[in-house]
Amino acid sequence: MNQQQQGSKLYLFSIVLVAVLGGLLFGYDTAVISGAEKGLQAFFLGADDFVYTDSWHGFTCASALIGCVIGSALSGWMASSLGRKRSLFVAGLLFFVSALGSMNPEFLFFNHGEASMSLLVVFNIYRVIGGIGVGLASAICPMYIGEVAPSGIRGMLVSWNQFAIIFGQLVVYFVNFMILGEHTNPIIASIGEGINAVAPGSDPWTIETGWRYMFGSEAVPAGLFALLICLVPETPRYLVMVGDDAKALHILERINGTSVAQEILRDIKDTITEKTEKLFSYGFLCIFIGIMLSVFQQTVGINAVLYYAPRIFGDMGMDNPMVQTVIMGVVNILFTLVAVFTVEKWGRKPLLISGSIGMAIGAFGVALTFGKAGLEIVTMVSIMVYSASFMMSWGPICWVLIAEIFPNTIRGKAVAIAVAFQWIFNWIVSSSFVPMFNMRLGDDANFGHWFTYGLYGTICVIAAVFVWRLVPETKGKTLEDMSKMWRGRGK
Repeated sequence: MNQQQQGSKLYLFSIVLVAVLGGLLFGYDTAVISGAEKGLQAFFLGADDFVYTDSWHGFTCASALIGCVIGSALSGWMASSLGRKRSLFVAGLLFFVSALGSMNPEFLFFNHGEASMSLLVVFNIYRVIGGIGVGLASAICPMYIGEVAPSGIRGMLVSWNQFAIIFGQLVVYFVNFMILGEHTNPIIASIGEGINAVAPGSDPWTIETGWRYMFGSEAVPAGLFALLICLVPETPRYLVMVGDDAKALHILERINGTSVAQEILRDIKDTITEKTEKLFSYGFLCIFIGIMLSVFQQTVGINAVLYYAPRIFGDMGMDNPMVQTVIMGVVNILFTLVAVFTVEKWGRKPLLISGSIGMAIGAFGVALTFGKAGLEIVTMVSIMVYSASFMMSWGPICWVLIAEIFPNTIRGKAVAIAVAFQWIFNWIVSSSFVPMFNMRLGDDANFGHWFTYGLYGTICVIAAVFVWRLVPETKGKTLEDMSKMWRGRGK
C-alpha cells in the first residue's frame, strides 16, 4: 500500500538504468576511435589505388560526427512521431549495425584485408550510421530520463546519463587496452606534406586485425541496449501528447504514487493543450540559451582532449600514453559523480560557473607549461584539472538543462536544434584541434600549444559570464513550470 502511495523507486531506477545504457553507447562509440585510429591509418596506408593522407585520416576519424549531426537533427521529429522509446530502439539497432560493419567493412562486396578507396567509403558509411545512433541517443536519452523522473531528483538522474557517457569512454579505453594486449600500435612516419608511411617493424596484427576487434566490441552493449529498451515504458508526457491518458496515469502512479500522479497528469495536460507550438512561442531567448549551452559545452575544447588523449600524452613524452588516458578516464568518472550527487543541492548555475573557472585554470596551465622541460607533470596535472572541472559541470549539467529547460510543447524540436548545434561545434573543435595544436610561429614549435589552450581557457571565462548573466536556475522546478517561467520572462 505504501508503494502505491509513494511510488516505486526500484521501478524508476530500473527504467532509468536502461535509458542510460544509451549514454554508455554514446561514450563508447565516440571514444573507440582513440585506440583504433593508428591501426586503421596503417591499414589504409596500404591501399594501392589512392594515397591515404592526413586529410583523409582526419575525415575518417571524424566521419561519425557527420552522422551525429544528422541523428540529432532527426531526433525531434523521431521523438514526436515514433515516441521516445521506439526512437531509442532505432538508435540501438544503428549502433549494432555500425559496430559489425566497421569491424568487417569488406562484408559481401570486397576481398578481406585489401584496402581501397571504395572500402574506405564503405567504412565511413558504417561510421556515419553509428553516428546517427549517437545523435539520436544524445538527444533522446536525457529527454526520456527527464520526462519520467520526478522533479526533486530529475537533475541527479539526468546526470547519470553523463556518467554513463564517461563510463562508456572509460570502458572502451580498457577494452582497447585489453585487445591490444602484448601487441603494439604501428609506427607512422611522415614522408612528405601530409603523407605518411608505416615504419618497418610495425606489428602486423594491429594493422590487419586489432582495430577490427575494437570497433566490433561495441556490438555487445549495443545488442543488449536494443533488447532492454523494449522492456521499458513510453514516457507519460509523450503518452499524453498522443491522447493515451490512462496509460500515462498508470506509469505516473508506478513512479510517483497515486496521490501525486493525478496532480502531475493535470499539470501535463494543462501545458500540452496543443501537440505542437511554433518554435519561438516562448521567445527567442529560450532557444538561444539552449543553443549556446550546447555551443559552449563544445567550444571549451574538451573533446579535443578526449579524442586525441593518447597522442597528446605521447607528445608530452609519456612512456605509455594509454596508461595516462585510462587514468584520465578514472578521474573523469570520479568528478562526474561530484555533479551527480550535488546537482540537486547546489543547483545547475553554481556547478556550471565553478566548472568554467576550473577549466580556465587548467587550460591556461597547459598553455603556459606544455613543451617546457621539467614541467611535464604540471602540464599533465593541468590537463587533469581541465578535464575534471568539465566532468563536474558542463559535461552532465548541460545535458540536464537541455533535457528540462524547454517547455513541453516545443521540447522535441528545441532539443533537436540544441543537440545538432552541439555536434556541429564538436566537429569544428575536433577537426580544428590538430592544425591549431601544430601551428608554428617562426622557430617557436610550441606556439600552437599555448594558442590552442589559451583560446579554450578564454572561452571558459566567457562561458562563466554567459551562465551568470543569462541562464535561469531550474533546480526543483517541474517540466511544466518551464512554460510559466519562459512566459514570465517575456518574449
